[in-house]
Amino acid sequence: MSELPELPPLASDVRDQLPPEAQAYIWALEQQVVSLRAQVASFQAQVASQQEQIERLQAQVNKNSQNSSRPPSSDPPSAPPRPKRDKSGRKRGAQPGHEGQRRALVAESEVDAIHVHWPAHCPDCQAALPPAAVPGREARRQPVWDLPEVAPLVVAHRYEAVRCPGCERVVRAERPLEVAPGVLGARLTALVALLNGRYRLSQREVASLLEAGFGVPLSVGGVVGACEQVSAALERPSAEALAAVEQRAWANGDETSWKPAGEKRWLGVAVTALFSVFVLARTRGAIVLQSLLGADYAGSIGSDRFSAYRTLPVTRRQLCWAHLKRDLLAIKQTSSASAAWGIQALAVVAQLFSLWHRFKQGELDRPTLQRLMQSQRETFARLLREGLALPAWTKAHALCTDLLKLEPALWTFLSVEGLEPTNNAAERALRPAVLWRTGSFGSNSESGLRFAERILTVAATCRQQQRPLLPFLSDAVHAHWAAQPAPSLLSTP
Repeated sequence: MSELPELPPLASDVRDQLPPEAQAYIWALEQQVVSLRAQVASFQAQVASQQEQIERLQAQVNKNSQNSSRPPSSDPPSAPPRPKRDKSGRKRGAQPGHEGQRRALVAESEVDAIHVHWPAHCPDCQAALPPAAVPGREARRQPVWDLPEVAPLVVAHRYEAVRCPGCERVVRAERPLEVAPGVLGARLTALVALLNGRYRLSQREVASLLEAGFGVPLSVGGVVGACEQVSAALERPSAEALAAVEQRAWANGDETSWKPAGEKRWLGVAVTALFSVFVLARTRGAIVLQSLLGADYAGSIGSDRFSAYRTLPVTRRQLCWAHLKRDLLAIKQTSSASAAWGIQALAVVAQLFSLWHRFKQGELDRPTLQRLMQSQRETFARLLREGLALPAWTKAHALCTDLLKLEPALWTFLSVEGLEPTNNAAERALRPAVLWRTGSFGSNSESGLRFAERILTVAATCRQQQRPLLPFLSDAVHAHWAAQPAPSLLSTP
């Protein structure tokens, strides 16, 4: 809405020469103009407020899994279909010339039993066939994996009492360090924690599975006790992993809520190439970041735009372009003037990921990637400046205002080896924890919180290092009972 034009004021000497009725009429007109200007200003503010409210409500209605953090299962019927790849015209399954994937044959020296089968009759003439192999024709082999009938191995330990012949004191044998302190051995204790903390079975389901599948009677309290034993055994390895992450040149960070009884906690994760560490804190603020990376962390961190990461210098941050793409999709789907701006910004994102994928596939080296990205960086910087001309109430204007302050953090991945332009590594690491939280509703005690931190840390790190988890947990428990050093996550196999 255009403003009312400013009129030149009437000179006082001219006004004094007018009749009193004319002077009163002019004064009334001036007051009316002042009133109209105030009304126009009020209407303009009201229209701007209503436009802002309409866009905010429209953005809320248009939210879906493509332009927000909502899961695909929450998409309404009106949501646009997810983009599909162009059909290649090929049939499903293996293509002509594909060698196929076959299980490697097990050497006969490594199998438990060999059963030899001979053909009994010729299918043509029905003659009886002798059990004699054809020279030069090898037998066809078929390995079959199966599970034996599982029965628990129960070992009874007797602690005899002997009377001292000298002082007549009765002395009873002490438990050796290599013997479990309870009714579960080290491997079974580790399996209980694995089923609960890694495969997300509830405590009741763990107890039920052990009895049904292994013949081990165990109460829910026994499951809790086993998890506490494993948690104590993993204290040192998880602390080593945390210290190792603090020394890395880069990490990806993210956080999600956790649900201990009676209050809300936040589970933070830091992911590097060889380690993933989890920490539970009472707030989502910078304290989680300091707990994960330490107060003196000097590397670069990839993350979303959450305010806690603003404590780091902008030159050592990498903003997630996948999060940014979702925001731009939401802007594109609005009906305001910023939709056209969102389309241009999304074109830059598409080109950025195209170049990055070529780099990851080895088609481009890093200097070439940096050179080709320079034009995309300049284009995006121009779009951010142009976005400031959009109405202040639009999401695009707010996004541009924020990103112009953080612009160097959009491009750190170009110079830091190993750092990616997205935060997918941290989000993937959090996924098992989110599923566990959904099924178990979090933890009910401080010891449960520590178990969650440590089992998530060790499980994710062992997966990154391609290290079998159950033997690691078993060795850690056995070392803990024997007062020996726990196996280390620093010495990768």
